[in-house]
Amino acid sequence: MILETLIVGALEVNCYIIAPAPGEEAVVIDPGDNGEKILERITAERLTLSAILNTHGHFDHIGANRFLKEKTGAEIVIHEKDAPLLPAADQHARLFGMEGTPSPAADRFITDGEILRVGQLSFKVFHTPGHSEGGVCFQTGKILFTGDTLFADSIGRSDLPGGSFRDLMVSIQNRILPLGDGIAIYPGHGPTSTIGREKRTNPFLAEFKHP
Repeated sequence: MILETLIVGALEVNCYIIAPAPGEEAVVIDPGDNGEKILERITAERLTLSAILNTHGHFDHIGANRFLKEKTGAEIVIHEKDAPLLPAADQHARLFGMEGTPSPAADRFITDGEILRVGQLSFKVFHTPGHSEGGVCFQTGKILFTGDTLFADSIGRSDLPGGSFRDLMVSIQNRILPLGDGIAIYPGHGPTSTIGREKRTNPFLAEFKHP
């Protein structure tokens, strides 16, 4: 299996390229910027990019959507509640004094509990609102791509429009932690971790009675 992490953009987003093997269909999760760099790695592995999966619609996670869509024809996939953020990336970026690249509209909406299949890959979708209304996590095997919901030793911001600290904590407690200590976490920023490690060391989770 190919699982490559590229750190892209000024906010250092983790962009993930996933494929069963070289020459196969692939997905990209959160292509936040540096579309040429992402495409170069896809080409180097002789991959066919079939889907662009956005864990949420914030500008730093969707900045290369347009470039990759235009170059490969891959479908853009996001939760419906974050779809309005796609064309508004430039407006959102200005809140941070930065520039953003609006994304084309989504080709497909995903829902909680859905099994998303792309070629030989499959991902279970978990709707985890709190950082944004339509935030999701994608699970494949023992790996969970958590976007900006859960990080190593931290959690996502909840003070942006559409955010809710209560919803974020409920999402983590009810949707992520029950998946089991051995699940590896691949977040939207920063290093990887595991659910077990976050239960033990994440200060934001210390008050929870973990399952």
